[in-house]
Amino acid sequence: MGFHAKHDEDFYAWAMEQAARLREAAASGTNLPLDWENLAEEIESMGRSDRREAISRLSRIIEHLLKLEHSPAEQPREAWRRSVVEQRMSLPLLLDDSPSLRAKLDGFLEDAWRQGRREALYGLERDCVFDRDLPRDCPYRVEELLDEAFWPPNRHGLA
Repeated sequence: MGFHAKHDEDFYAWAMEQAARLREAAASGTNLPLDWENLAEEIESMGRSDRREAISRLSRIIEHLLKLEHSPAEQPREAWRRSVVEQRMSLPLLLDDSPSLRAKLDGFLEDAWRQGRREALYGLERDCVFDRDLPRDCPYRVEELLDEAFWPPNRHGLA
């Protein structure tokens, strides 16, 4: 597969591969006047931005699912639902651009859980839902986070 095709089919994998090849070229002692290490870092950084975006979208889904599940408040439930739907629609688009990230989602879950739980807790404390009331470990699987039909039941009987 040519570089151009790989770039278009899986940007994350392309960026990681190109960064590694730049480092290999630098180590081989080539005399081209390029800043090899910084070029590799910049390309790698572009790939990592997709990784960060995937974690951010997962964490937003987690945050709002936790709020929907644990909040006794009637409002702003619809805004939380809308946010989950938006993230569930956007994440597959990112994964289409960088399919190799799909296999890494389970590995991203811990970071996404930590961020999403922290954000949810910040908002839920206003509703008298505290740290002790939320699970320590992520109760959701990646498949559930992406499943448009998955909505955990509210613990207070709200829809």
